[in-house]
Amino acid sequence: MTNYKYVYGSVPSRRMGLSVGISPIPKKWCNYSCIYCQLGRTKNLTNKREIYFELDDILKEFKNYMKENIEFDVVTIVGEGEPTLYLKLGDLIEGLKKLTNKPIAVITNGSLLYDETLRKELNKADIVLPSLDAWNEEIFKKINRPHGSIKFDEMIKGLMKFSKDYSGELWIETMIVKDINDKEEDYLQLKAILDMIDYDRLYINTPVRPPAENYVEQPSEESLKKAIEILRGISIDKLVSEGFYSEEKDDYEAITSIIKRHPMNQYEIKSFLASRKCEKIDDIINKLENDNKIEVINYKNYKTYRLK
Repeated sequence: MTNYKYVYGSVPSRRMGLSVGISPIPKKWCNYSCIYCQLGRTKNLTNKREIYFELDDILKEFKNYMKENIEFDVVTIVGEGEPTLYLKLGDLIEGLKKLTNKPIAVITNGSLLYDETLRKELNKADIVLPSLDAWNEEIFKKINRPHGSIKFDEMIKGLMKFSKDYSGELWIETMIVKDINDKEEDYLQLKAILDMIDYDRLYINTPVRPPAENYVEQPSEESLKKAIEILRGISIDKLVSEGFYSEEKDDYEAITSIIKRHPMNQYEIKSFLASRKCEKIDDIINKLENDNKIEVINYKNYKTYRLK
């Protein structure tokens, strides 16, 4: 099997089924440093669009991946940073569409939607999933910690413009964090903004995976119910994921290939290894615990493993 650099999965998406990921951005290059990010703090905070990897290399790798006849439902451009920072995003979407008839989705923080060129590029995707966690500049800075050149009002106007022109499915996701944006007033103010956006679905998320900052906590069940009621959204926590997949034959390499981009807890790892009929699950867990390239985080009474 090929060792892929830009393509990974399929991995379970609670929103879209089995997703093949495309990563056009180096790890932790982003224009936000969200306090809840499951990849940890952003190491390279930038708002400049660049060609981080050659387009032909990404498409060639995906073409090779397709030869393996792996089952998936959607191709998701998301990667390990903010994918809209990739300067050839529009060409990437077009190239992928020539290689598969499955829908192409882009998961983005929505920060660059003020850029008309980017809006045109994203219009080529079948599904776009931007984030909207705040309703004012203060909360925006507190929860998303954006690059200094990004202003809340500009970002919102860009999202509104995009929603009016976009012909695909627009699914907005909002992350609710305890004591930051989890009050009824927050939900009412956010709803006022959402009412000015043409979207198809709203997903409400909570920080179930280890966040970048240890003070980040999930909202109460009561607050989450209030968010669902006021925002009329779908709780991602209630959706069911399917299994993980890795093209790696070696069980340990399979785990590390997944957690490079998608952290897994010990139950997901055990279930994944059991599905591969692995007979040395405990040995692999122990090896993960002692691998200095892997970060083991105790969070919410379970261990999560991610690559450093």
